Amino acid sequence: MTSSELSKVASQVRRDIVRMVHAVSSGHPGGSLGCTDFLVNLYFKQMNINPSKWDMDGKNEDLFFLSNGHISPVWYSVLARKGYFQVSELATFRKINTRLQGHPATEEGLEGIRVASGSLGQGLSVALGAAESKKLNGDNSIIYTLHGDGELQEGQVWEAAMYAAANKIDNVISTVDYNGQQIDGSLEQVLAMGDLRAKWEAFGWDVREMDGHKMDEISSTLEKAKADCGNGKPIMLIMTTSMGKGVDFMEGTHKWHGIAPNDEQLAEALGQLEETLGDY
Repeated sequence: MTSSELSKVASQVRRDIVRMVHAVSSGHPGGSLGCTDFLVNLYFKQMNINPSKWDMDGKNEDLFFLSNGHISPVWYSVLARKGYFQVSELATFRKINTRLQGHPATEEGLEGIRVASGSLGQGLSVALGAAESKKLNGDNSIIYTLHGDGELQEGQVWEAAMYAAANKIDNVISTVDYNGQQIDGSLEQVLAMGDLRAKWEAFGWDVREMDGHKMDEISSTLEKAKADCGNGKPIMLIMTTSMGKGVDFMEGTHKWHGIAPNDEQLAEALGQLEETLGDY
């Protein structure tokens, strides 16, 4: 897909996000909107996947693990729009007996979800196990992960980071959503992380940076990272984004981390987002 086509999908996904959280007056729109361009690019352009033949094993397919599981609205929308399940099921988000829990879960059998997530800090450890399994089975597919920048305050992340580098797990491409915001305020106010690039490099990772809202840059960065897998180092992409991207009154503030828009705010948000694929 071209960058223009990907951006049209992203606009629809953003509409899905604000409608989903509004319908149940709960959920996490800020980070979801910020990561939309990246996840659309990943699923619609980069990953080797076959939604029609999805299974838990994912043999000979790339796998994705969402570590910051609270941004489930964007993941559910991308999975549905890619064809893992019916788009109409997005209307069940966070409702009783839904497969679309507030945080991704596996017990309901939702296609595309291979691990429950949302307890922050655990995703990289799980992904590394999957990456080693791929290697042991002679499967050259790639493991992708996504993490919040505030999530890096969890110590388990850095244990996993050391393990990956020490064991040369070089079929992993991880991304940090670097929006500088978390639920209680800015990253600097809550617990400053310092120089993230220097930290990951010190832990033995091959680090790149990208703008998470420029489709061409996302494409070129991911394509280069894919080409560089197998060189003895795990790869980390530090992705600069704006929380709430696409809806002007939500952008750049932690206040929309976990707050749903009211009726008036929903109408304002939808007025800024083009309907390109048809609302569910």
